[in-house]
Amino acid sequence: MIPRETVQQILDTARIEDVVSDFVALKRRGASFVACCPFHNEKTPSFYVTPSKGIFKCFGCGKSGTAVGFVMEHEHASYVEALRYLARKYHIEIREEEESAEEIARRQHSESLLLASEWAQKFFADQLRSGEGRAVGYAYFRSRALTDESIAKFGLGWAPSSRTALLDAARQAGYKEEYLLEAGLVRHKEEGGPLVDKFVERVTFPIHSLSGRVIAFSCRTLRADNPAKYVNSPETEIYKKSRVLYGLYQAKTEIARRDECILVEGNLDMVMMHQKGITNVVATCGTALTVEQIRLVRKFTQNMTIMYDGDSAGIKAAIRGLDLVLAEGMNVHIVLLPEGEDPDSFSRVREREEVEAYIREHSVDFISFKTDLLLAEAGGDPLRKANLINDIADTIARIPDAIKRSVYVESVAMRFDIGRDILFERITKTLRAEAERPRNALPAEAPQPAQSASEPLELPLENVTLAGAESDLLCFLLTHGCDILAFPTDSEFSTGNEADNPSVADFIRNALEADGTQFANSAYRRLYDAYMALYDQGLAQDVILRTLLDGEDRTSALLAAQFSTEKYRLSVKVFEEALTTPASWLVIFVPRAILYYMERRVFDSINRLNRSLEGAGEEEQLEMMQKIIKLQAAQRRIKMKLGRE
Repeated sequence: MIPRETVQQILDTARIEDVVSDFVALKRRGASFVACCPFHNEKTPSFYVTPSKGIFKCFGCGKSGTAVGFVMEHEHASYVEALRYLARKYHIEIREEEESAEEIARRQHSESLLLASEWAQKFFADQLRSGEGRAVGYAYFRSRALTDESIAKFGLGWAPSSRTALLDAARQAGYKEEYLLEAGLVRHKEEGGPLVDKFVERVTFPIHSLSGRVIAFSCRTLRADNPAKYVNSPETEIYKKSRVLYGLYQAKTEIARRDECILVEGNLDMVMMHQKGITNVVATCGTALTVEQIRLVRKFTQNMTIMYDGDSAGIKAAIRGLDLVLAEGMNVHIVLLPEGEDPDSFSRVREREEVEAYIREHSVDFISFKTDLLLAEAGGDPLRKANLINDIADTIARIPDAIKRSVYVESVAMRFDIGRDILFERITKTLRAEAERPRNALPAEAPQPAQSASEPLELPLENVTLAGAESDLLCFLLTHGCDILAFPTDSEFSTGNEADNPSVADFIRNALEADGTQFANSAYRRLYDAYMALYDQGLAQDVILRTLLDGEDRTSALLAAQFSTEKYRLSVKVFEEALTTPASWLVIFVPRAILYYMERRVFDSINRLNRSLEGAGEEEQLEMMQKIIKLQAAQRRIKMKLGRE
């Protein structure tokens, strides 16, 4: 268990913009930073990071929070795991307090897999430096013109020919077999048989997470008689191959800086390009491009250049990945290398400037690329040409931006000398068919609609009738709780002495206590109580908010983030144009929020009495009706004060 003082040191040290920029390319906009949200599928940036407040907020999906909350959301980590991540990032030592056996086991599971993988990377790297590894693995890398700097940068290594070399060394180092097995580093020789190393007599390429931790390996054999050229780690708790791109950890900063990602197929293709100084390059490790991988790239740029081999396999691979990239709103270009070349061999014998010039000069827009390719296949056959036009129209239909679709329609219409209307008819038909597909027929990776920013955090609410009014009061507390309500002297709330004017928090609390009520919804009540407990300690508003956002009660933290985004900036915009300071409109709208809360409570009481009428005896019904009449009269009086009668 992490000591409280260490937790506070971590939270005080972490800077929201530093943490978020490890995963997302931020662009400054005034005092804030903006980016496309990493938590939902969007084309226009609606994700804001505000360093002065230490929070992030997406106005598309509604997610918000502090640095620790961002790590929890992005890495699917627990609160403690997020704190450990931040501690590592800022080199803060954690000295554990005593934990129960269950807490230790739960906390260490994923971490143990990561530690085992990171230890394995160091083991393979050490093996490369001596004996068999140096004679075979290191010699191979040098024969491919890799420098010692590149080998070290990407943590390349050698898996020995002994079938238990890693297993024996791991046992000696104290690593448990269960974690080695679960991390995909060892396997059973046969079902129920002894354990042996997963990777044997191969050069190793460690695969990193976006935050830089080793999560898997891609390993290449050097033997010509081995049909399995590459063997990759199996999918594990920490490694999902469809969600990882090789080299993205090393390339993400340059991708964002250049606003372009170059995609290649092979590990060595990527490493050699980086060695040449072209460092905005990632690889698919020979697997088919997935939607999740495309969305990873889109966090850093909207521009992708697919650079594949010039042989038929490379061309087909480019075509396969094309529609997926387009459907995600990316701008796509294709670069095909001369036949017989791959990015590794091509860049190895050329200077950086030559490679970059080739990419610029041979980068082809996807429509031109696909048109040229399919026209060559169609020849003079009119039927095949018609099918080609339909194929290209279907590809254009994948583009979500209507303006881009229109531009491409113009280009294709001119190229084939056909009417724009014919192409638009085909595109409309394709889009309609896609829209009419049943939801359960959508592919697993199909983007789901984002939650509206206006929708509240989904919680089991005990009283929906009062939820809106309670939310309003929490909004005022979390945005202006420590502000003083400067009531004018003629106000019914004025004491006649400015020194006695209450704060927003005191005013709300006094109103609730005078009426003997508390929040009906437990999640809201818990947040209210937590705020008041911190307020009573004399803490400043920003300190209270940060403490709530960084707290271990994640429901309260998420609600605090939701309610601290100044909801009333939108609802009272007209008034704010005349009342330019918070003090001038708080004195109006905080009392109104109390009145609205009171009206909702009365309304709720009326509803409950109406529901109880059925099944009650005659005398009880008469008594209930009298209560309802009194409550309705009270409700009318409140509504008159609110200007609703």
